[in-house]
Amino acid sequence: MVRLGIGVKVATLPVVALGVGIGVDYALYLLSVQLTQQRMGLTLVESYRRAVSFTGKVVGLVGVTLAAGFVTWAWSPIKFQADMGILLTFMFVWNMLGALILIPALSHFLLRGAVDRKAAAAAEPRQVAQALGA
Repeated sequence: MVRLGIGVKVATLPVVALGVGIGVDYALYLLSVQLTQQRMGLTLVESYRRAVSFTGKVVGLVGVTLAAGFVTWAWSPIKFQADMGILLTFMFVWNMLGALILIPALSHFLLRGAVDRKAAAAAEPRQVAQALGA
């Protein structure tokens, strides 16, 4: 934003909020499918693989489509509209890539044990005993 001369002002804050909100949506789409798969007993790697094959393609398509629509604003004669087109294109693409790359990295550190404990607590005692080898 500094290189483009776009300041953070009252007019740009709603646009930035829109870009951040779309990025959060990307992450929630992927994470909801991944957590569902983990609760079904799949490993973290397999659940993420299925989430990307199921929802990741849609996240990629939506991210590229939104970016393609807003990049056309960059050629607008209205400076504010041109700046916001560049800003939103940048945010949509990087938020999409961030969701596709950072969700598995953060899940590896933050969710691996928590989901396993919840699944074990929800399982019947016989299933827990079988899983522990008793």
